[in-house]
Amino acid sequence: MKNTSLLDAHAPAHIAELIEVAGVNKAKLPAAQMLVLAVLAGIFIGFGAAAYTMVMTGVDPGYGPTRLLGGIVFALGLILVVVGGAELFTGNALMVMAVVDKRISVRRLLRNWVIVYFGNLIGAIVLALGFGLSGLLDQSMGETAESIAKAKGALPPSEAFVRGILCNALVCLAIWLACAARTVAGKILAILWPISGFVLLGLEHSVANMYFFPQAWAAGGTVPASDALLNMLWVTIGNVAGGGLGVALAYRFAFLGNNAN
Repeated sequence: MKNTSLLDAHAPAHIAELIEVAGVNKAKLPAAQMLVLAVLAGIFIGFGAAAYTMVMTGVDPGYGPTRLLGGIVFALGLILVVVGGAELFTGNALMVMAVVDKRISVRRLLRNWVIVYFGNLIGAIVLALGFGLSGLLDQSMGETAESIAKAKGALPPSEAFVRGILCNALVCLAIWLACAARTVAGKILAILWPISGFVLLGLEHSVANMYFFPQAWAAGGTVPASDALLNMLWVTIGNVAGGGLGVALAYRFAFLGNNAN
């Protein structure tokens, strides 16, 4: 019998199999359970975004080392999702692997994406309202919240789209690497660097933005709703392209291409 150490990472081909099986299981979740787990993921990512907001308060937002620190604390969100267990829209872009191999239908994929996206939005808004009621946004953190949202809302659609692609490539790679690890500590370390990297680089994450815009409004900010909706549209499309059409398809063909049904 093979002796496998907890410190040994899963091989890439095995990770692909694990990701695909996970996609099948996600598609089978009852709607109510899926929604609850999605709400939790929205809250978890919101906590990471709130921590990022506080780190960026009172400093130059363009200063690289500060942005890196902000990215490290933002990683809290995906750590909670992966280790704690929750349904995150951007990570579920990897379910495309199971669709290509006909292990789930396109209808099942879209059912998951719609429910999870809606649940993530609910969770993010609820947390933003909570921070608004906490009084924390009445202080300098609130000014930072508004400046973050205004910068996102001012992005041209083409830039928001491309930043969304690049962002979810890194998010899905973080999940991929976390699946390679056999320990909680290993999963946390695997998540930390891709996520801190995307924040450092100023890329765009749709679920994080579900929190950033309501956070600004809870702080009394005047970011136009039209700017927020336009940003969310193009970032969401970019996230799907980067994760589902990029990472998922590339690894599927690299490691599961000969196993197609």
